[in-house]
Amino acid sequence: MSKSGFSRLITRHVLFALIAGSVAGIGFVLFLIEFDHLSSTEAFCTSCHSMELVAQPYRESTHYLPASGVRASCGDCHVSEGVFAASWDHFLGAKDLFAQVFGPDYDDPAINALHLPEAAFAARRWFRKKDSATCKRCHVQEAISGSRPATQTIHREETGNKSCIDCHYNLVHRFVPDEKTFKRERWNQMIEQEFGMEPGSAESLMTP
Repeated sequence: MSKSGFSRLITRHVLFALIAGSVAGIGFVLFLIEFDHLSSTEAFCTSCHSMELVAQPYRESTHYLPASGVRASCGDCHVSEGVFAASWDHFLGAKDLFAQVFGPDYDDPAINALHLPEAAFAARRWFRKKDSATCKRCHVQEAISGSRPATQTIHREETGNKSCIDCHYNLVHRFVPDEKTFKRERWNQMIEQEFGMEPGSAESLMTP
C-alpha cells in the first residue's frame, strides 16, 4: 500500500477513535486498580455487619497483630495478585453480596456461626486451587524456620504435593474442623449451646 493510500485509510475519525480507545482502556485499567485497592481493605470488607462478625477473631490473630508489624489485610489473603485476576475474584465475590441480601440473616451472630463451616470449606478449596498463592506473597518457603528444629526440613522435604492450606488453617478466623471430619449435627448442637437456643432449633435457621 502506498503512503497516500495508507493516509486515506487512517482518517481523522479513525485516528480519533484509536486515541479515544487507548485513553478509555488506560482509564479502565486504572479504575480496576483503584477498585481492587478499595475493595480489598478491611474497612470495605467489614462494611457489612456479617463480615464484622468474621473479622473479630481476625483482629486477635497474629496476622492482624504480628511481631513483625506487617499486617495482612483481607485482600492480601483472599484476593489474587494481578489486576485482572483480582477483578475476577471480586466479580465472583458478588455472590456473597447476593446471599447477604436474599439469603438468611447473616447479621445474626447465631445464623452467621451456623453457616460459617460452608464458607470456611469454600475458602480452603479456593486456597488449594490457587496453591496458596496469596500465602506465598509473604511467606517464602525456603526462609521458613520456626521455633522447632525440624520446621525448615519439613517445609523443604516433607510437604510433597501439599499446599500451605493443607496444614495451616484456623489461624485467623473462628475454628472450623476439617471438612472430612466435620459433623453438621455436632456443629449445630455446639452453636445452640453457645447462644442459648432450644435444642434442635438450629436446623430451622439454616434456610431463609
